[in-house]
Amino acid sequence: MTILLDIDGVMVPASSWKRPEFLNDGFPAFSNIAVKALERIISETGASMILTTSHKSKYSISEWHEIFKLRGIKVSTIDRLSENSPELSRKEEILKWDFSKLNHKNFVIIDDDKSLNGLPVFLKDKLVLTSPLVGLTDELASQAISILIKED
Repeated sequence: MTILLDIDGVMVPASSWKRPEFLNDGFPAFSNIAVKALERIISETGASMILTTSHKSKYSISEWHEIFKLRGIKVSTIDRLSENSPELSRKEEILKWDFSKLNHKNFVIIDDDKSLNGLPVFLKDKLVLTSPLVGLTDELASQAISILIKED
């Protein structure tokens, strides 16, 4: 089971009226609600993670493990989409991703990018769309778990 995870608007809700809090590693703190929701998804499904965030190439995989660990999230495997050199949209990046690398069909896409509503049905059915101002919630975690378990 795999989570294709965005960060901004999912783990770090957007807030136009204040600057996000940054932790010692120089990366923004995650919302406590989003941390609990993601931890729930991981603990109930054992899912690994593929980062789709625009920050994905700014840090090594080991640095990403530390970022998540510092924020209280235990994930066994973290990977990321390829660097977005041609400036593709998130939708185009996901469509370009080689899903055969997952070796299974049980994955979920958690993102706040509304352009993902234009994904083909077989991918849109795997989408959990967050509100960028709220981020990942327990209710959305339940949807993600249902998507992952349905395909198991």
